[in-house]
Order: sequence, then structure tokens, then C-alpha cells
Amino acid sequence: NYENCIVICGYPLSIFFIVVNEFCERFSYYGMRAVLVLYFKYFLRWDDDLATSIYHAFVALCYLTPILGAIVADSWLGKFKTIIYLSIVYALGQVVMAISAIHDLTDYDWNGTPDNMTLHVALSMVGLVLIALGTGGIKPCVAAFGGDQFQDHQERQRSTFFSVFYLCINAGSLLSTIITPILRAQECGIHTQQKCYSLAFGVPAALMVVALVVFIAGSGMYHKAEPQGNILLDVCKCIGFAIKNRFRHRGKEFPKRTHWMDWADEKYEKLLIAQIKMVLKVLFLYIPLPMFWTLFDQKGSRWTFQATTMDGNFGLLVLQPDQMQTVNPILILTLVPIMDSVVYPLIRKCGLNFTPLKRMTVGMFLAAMAFVAAALVQIEIDKTLPVFPSGVQSQLKTINLGRDPMTLTLSQHTVQLAPGQVCQPNSAPSLYDFMSGGESCKYSREFGFGSSYTLIIPSSFTFGPDCAASIGVAEDIKPNSVHMALQIPQYFLITAGEVVFSVTGLEFSYSQAPSNMKAVLQAGWLFTVAIGNFIVLIVAELAQIPEQWAEYVLFASLLVAVCVIFSIMAHFYTYMDPAEIEAQFRKKDDDHEVRAEKKERKDSRRSQRSSLEMTEGTGSDPKENRM
Repeated sequence: NYENCIVICGYPLSIFFIVVNEFCERFSYYGMRAVLVLYFKYFLRWDDDLATSIYHAFVALCYLTPILGAIVADSWLGKFKTIIYLSIVYALGQVVMAISAIHDLTDYDWNGTPDNMTLHVALSMVGLVLIALGTGGIKPCVAAFGGDQFQDHQERQRSTFFSVFYLCINAGSLLSTIITPILRAQECGIHTQQKCYSLAFGVPAALMVVALVVFIAGSGMYHKAEPQGNILLDVCKCIGFAIKNRFRHRGKEFPKRTHWMDWADEKYEKLLIAQIKMVLKVLFLYIPLPMFWTLFDQKGSRWTFQATTMDGNFGLLVLQPDQMQTVNPILILTLVPIMDSVVYPLIRKCGLNFTPLKRMTVGMFLAAMAFVAAALVQIEIDKTLPVFPSGVQSQLKTINLGRDPMTLTLSQHTVQLAPGQVCQPNSAPSLYDFMSGGESCKYSREFGFGSSYTLIIPSSFTFGPDCAASIGVAEDIKPNSVHMALQIPQYFLITAGEVVFSVTGLEFSYSQAPSNMKAVLQAGWLFTVAIGNFIVLIVAELAQIPEQWAEYVLFASLLVAVCVIFSIMAHFYTYMDPAEIEAQFRKKDDDHEVRAEKKERKDSRRSQRSSLEMTEGTGSDPKENRM
């Protein structure tokens, strides 16, 4: 009931707790995810392909577990308890991730590098699994639980709530992708100072604890609907029965059915079967959609790696590579109102029938063009990157500290190279201190991101006011010269594609879904995101394309091909009015019930007349027959 709900300005006060909870949870999730791929590469020391694969496996798991959360909430615990229990799991996972990033945990020799990397990997994997269970499990519950707080006469307030809810998601994403990379760039540690991934994971963990506390604080004000049973399970059972029944009656002697789902009408209502047919019709259109998410979610993996080889100096602002992801939520908050209030109305005034499926096709094409732009940027980056020796080559550096020029002649020789010695600078220090015997010399110089230098202290070096002038410097690797601003076009294209594709897709799915199966299509939509991330995982591990720009072109080409297939499927799709179809079946059921009731009354009267005739024929008293 709604008796305990406190209403302020027409809105239940309980909504405040749900909105704050969602903001903190999204901050926690996107903040952790923003620095995750760099944590894999620079802390766990994985290569780009493995880091990309694990990142996308995690994202895929986050979009598979909503199905589990929906089943638990609707069939067993209810939304409130499901959110509480899985939020505890979620917060625990974030804490485990923060612990896994403490390098001093196993840095026994105090050299700044963990000595038991297996423990850190194990802790991080446990943490990610717990986070995936938590964030995915509560995903289908929180928004629906917020909607439950409104009564039937509060339709306008409910609509406003969902708008604010979506705003909180993007606000949490925006702030977290700005803040956590800054935290990661700090240096922390007990024995040695290293990049502070533990802080970057610790703050999202704290926000998740805050989200849980805020949500529990509003417990006494919530309207908590009891679980009503999961329609998803009913749908699966009905489909399973139809397939099984069709398999049993596969002989030619059995009459054919108009649709294979009609084989379920022996056990299930015709209305349910009609609703499932509508859902399957939409799910068939979902088949090509995972390829869009294959490209879209790489902005957190491949594009972040691309940014590490670029110059993030914007003058007054120096961006970290993982902070470029903030362009996405900024553009979303800008483009959504522009598309709704300017672009779409303008297209309608031009007389063009820009249907939802046409919009989704355009969105897929824009995402493909974003990867073409990323490939062009990568080609420019490759021109500036140093050429490292291959497996059959070696590199020799000679520094002449003498006063006279020398000529170096190389004969046959063997050079011992330690495995794994790779220079991976990811910061730009500008100040050094040289100390010896209590004396010090300060050397100051700006070093660009991605650069490598050798400082040469000559044999004639002496401490003094001008000591820094005698220190030589050799540039081994030039600093990143391709600016991060070149990534903005690809972010604009991918975000425009997201707005046209994702927002429209959700609207289309909602409009084409039966009244009691909108959650089923929501689960199907989230499943396409999971499959898209699995595709990235497969390509990253199996394709092994040596040139990154070529991989971008491959993904763009695949999406263009899928875009053509989807446009053909969309051309033959017939839009439905689920409410009208359901009304027709309900009317048939009502007519059938009326006819059945009339027949029952007619049979009853006929039976009464027959009984009366038999009674009169025997000359007995009816009262005696009832005794």
C-alpha cells in the first residue's frame, strides 16, 4: 500500500533516496570501468589483446546477469530485497578490486613491483565477478522499483522521474570518468610511490557503500510490491512446450499450423501465444544488433589504448587517456535534446518518414564511420611511433663521453637482452633531484607524454649553482605529437550513433512489446549488448591483426555489412499495435465465454425440462426425489 508514502510537491519522498542511490551506483560502476583497461595493462602487465578481452568479458557478464536479477526479483525476493542483497555483493566486489590494486600488498622487496602477481590477478577476477553480479542484478530492479512508488493518478510525475533517473545515470558517468582517472594518476604507496589504482577503485567502492546506505535509509517510505511471478519463465516454458510438441508431431499425418508457436495451444492460452509471437517478431530483428555494441563498447578499451599514444595537453587542462571517455556523456546530454526538439521535427517537416528502424540503421552506419575515423587517427599515430627492433634484430646505443669524435666499427658479436624490458612511460615528470654526499642538483625540463630520454652526467660534473647546465640529454623516443583532440570526431560519431540507435531502439522495443512482456524485450535488448562484447573478445584473441588501424577498418566493414542486412530486414517488418491485437484476443475470449455461458444456461434449461417431463411421466412428487 501507499499509506506510508510522504508526498512533496506531488512526488513521493522515497524517490529522492532511489535517485541518489542510482547516481552513486552509476558513479561507482563507470568510475571503476574508466580505469579498468589501464589497470590490466600497467598494473597486471597484460598485453593490449588480453586486457581488451578481459575488459569485454566483464562488460558482457554485466549485461547477462540482469536476466538473473529479474528472475530473482519477480519470482522470489521482490525488487527491494534483491536490490539490498545484490548491492552488498556489489560493494564487496568494489572493495576487493581496491585491495587487488595495492602494490605494497605483495611488494616484499620494496622495489615498486608486486612479487605475487597471481594473488592480485585472483583478487581482481573475484572482484569483477562480484561487481558483475551486483550491477547486472540490480539493473532491471532499480528503475522499476522507482516506478512502483507512484500511484495511477501520478502518471506525469512518473514520467518526470524516469527523465531524472536517466539524467542521474549520465551525470554519474560524466563525473566519475573525470574524477577516477585523476585519482589513478596520483602516486601512493608505503614503500614506493606508484600510480594509485587502489584509490581509483577505492572511491567508487566508497560511493557504492553510500548508495547502499542511502537506499536502506528510505526503507520505511517505500511501496514494496510483492513478487508476482516471472513472465520470462512463462515465456520460456511456452516456447519449450511448442518446440517439444512440434517435434512429437513432425509426421505428415498431422495437420500443419500457421505458426510454429501454435503447437502450444493445447496447453497455453491463445492470448499468451499471440503475445509471444509479437515478442519473437521483434527478437528476430535483434539478431544483427550485437555488432553495434561490438564497436560501441570499444571506446573503453581500444580507444583508451589509442589515447595513451596521444598528447593530452590542452593548455590549461591536461587530459589523462581514460578521461577522453567523458566526451561521450557530455555529447549525450547535448545531442538527446537537440535530436528530439530540432532534428526529428525538421525531418518530419521535410515529409520524410524517418521510422524507428530507419533511425537505428542510420545509427549503425554512424558507428561504422566512427571506426573509420579511428582508423585514420591511428594511421597518423603510427607515423610518429618509434620503430622497435623485431625478434631477429637488436638495438645498440653508444654514448661518446670523450672530447673527440669517434668512429664505431661493429664486428660479429652477441648482445644479451633481458626479456620483458620495455619502456612504458605513462607520466610526464618535469623535475629531478641528483644527490651525492649530502649535495644536490635540481634539473628541470618538460618531458612530453610517451617520450623516453637518457640523461647524461659527464665525468666533469660538479655540484653548484649551474650544475644542471652540464647535464646532457638524449631523446630516445619522441613525445606523443598527435593530439587527443583528433579523437573528438570519432567520439561525436559514435555518440550520435548511440543516440539514434540506442534511444530509438528502446522506444521501438517498448512500443512493439505486449503489455506484460516489456521486461522480456528489455532482457533481450541487454543480451545483444553482452553478445556484442563477446564478439570483441573473440576477434581480439583469434584475429591477431598486427596493425590496429586494420582492425578498426575490419570492425567498420562488418558493421556496414550488418547495417545492409538489418535495413533489408527492417524493410519487410510490419509495425504492430500490441494493445489492439491483445484487445482482439480478449474480445474473442469474452465472446467465447459468453457463448459458453449461454450454451451452459441452455443446456441447464434443457436438462431441467427433461427432468420435469420424466417426473411427470412417473407421477412422482418432485419433493420426494430430493430426499
